[in-house]
Amino acid sequence: MLNNQGSRRGLRLMLLISFAGATVGIVAGFAAGAQPFFLGVALFAVAVLIYFFAKFEQAVLALLILRSSLDIFSGIQLPAAFAIGLDILTLLYVAVMLLTGQHVRTDKFWWLFASWMMLQSLWIVLLLLGALGMNASFLPNAIRDWLRYFSWVIIYLLVMQLKDRIHPEKLISTLLLALVAPITVALMQIFLPASILPALLTAQGKAGSNVSGTLGFPNGLGIFLSMFIALVWWKVSISKQRLPWLLLLGLISFIFVSTGYFTGLVAVFILILCINADKITPVRLIGVAIFCFIILYLFGSTEFGQQRLTEIYQTPLLNPDIDVSRAIILSYGDSNSFNWRVAHWYYLLQAWAKFPILGYGLGTSPELGIRNLQTGGGYAAHNDYIRVLVEQGIVGLVIFVFFLLVQGLHLVRLLQKAPEKSSQRSLCLILIALLISNSVSMLSNNIMDATTFFVYWWVLVAIAGWEKEKWQVNQSTI
Repeated sequence: MLNNQGSRRGLRLMLLISFAGATVGIVAGFAAGAQPFFLGVALFAVAVLIYFFAKFEQAVLALLILRSSLDIFSGIQLPAAFAIGLDILTLLYVAVMLLTGQHVRTDKFWWLFASWMMLQSLWIVLLLLGALGMNASFLPNAIRDWLRYFSWVIIYLLVMQLKDRIHPEKLISTLLLALVAPITVALMQIFLPASILPALLTAQGKAGSNVSGTLGFPNGLGIFLSMFIALVWWKVSISKQRLPWLLLLGLISFIFVSTGYFTGLVAVFILILCINADKITPVRLIGVAIFCFIILYLFGSTEFGQQRLTEIYQTPLLNPDIDVSRAIILSYGDSNSFNWRVAHWYYLLQAWAKFPILGYGLGTSPELGIRNLQTGGGYAAHNDYIRVLVEQGIVGLVIFVFFLLVQGLHLVRLLQKAPEKSSQRSLCLILIALLISNSVSMLSNNIMDATTFFVYWWVLVAIAGWEKEKWQVNQSTI
């Protein structure tokens, strides 16, 4: 715990830095004859800085809730600006804590996480040295990917500073407010004609679904909602009044199905089975069966869902008459996304064979597979394991799989330490199930590109690692 003298000294220094920043920003703006817009942006940034230091807990919660609303503004790089701004705020906060002799909270897993992130910078150095399959002209792509990993580490560190300030159950319950904007926009996309919606709220998906909420793409919303299906299931398991949470679960599931996220459908089935695997009872089995049946029925009742289910029968996976070479040929004319994936992976693996050890560099896989004949651009790998293999070679893939295993072992260890029938134990089980389901989804999707999902994933992993005493105090008031 921090002593009062240290806290007062830290608060004074924080406010001093904030007001100094405000003064410098305003003076510099007028001195440079800045345009009103940029001066307004500077004043807003200073206001955020002051609020962040003066009301730390509320500011962090507000920023975390806000993050789910930003992806529709990707055209003006708002999510990237948000990530950089949050990184700077967190690093400033940590610097002030260190300067005032206060304790910066971390855990062993954070150091492992940070080590993995630093290992990724090796591929930036190798790209600069010309030791990979691509040259230094692809450095911006590599830096962009590395900065995304860096931001995840910073998010984890930021949430760790909330320990002793807010009860974990209250924090997670507050995070559910991040559903409001995506669900509201998704419902508008479902029930209102696209012609009357602003262009900003029109989904960018090209696979038949126009439901993307504020996440920009249907699959992005599907990945995001799969996490909140798990969280609401967690709330159902620990709450005395279950009906409101069951209604919310039904609403999220309805929107999830509307995204047309087929591989996510399989992931959710795996997720629900894993969640309930620790204690199998007849009631649970019936509940799981009913939930899975409803999800599958809703998906199969849509024209898009029927199309996707039909497509999978015309792939090498389920049709013995179609081999890989024929799937590649069919992919040019049958509009079957599964066969398209097979062809795309084939070309990516052919490229990988030329630089198998260290690959081509971070962010380079879109340049190596099938290309868009209209725009000339490339496509994401639609398989995170192949993506890592192509971009970082065998070495990178081993590191990536090892890091997934480390996450799993960390969560299992937390599960074992948590008290029986506690909300912490239930959360750990939820996260293990999410990790397993997403590891499966990575076989045919771009999970690693789901930045919004991973913001909340690392928030939850950080909270799960808080000591059991933090979960028990004041529990009656939650």
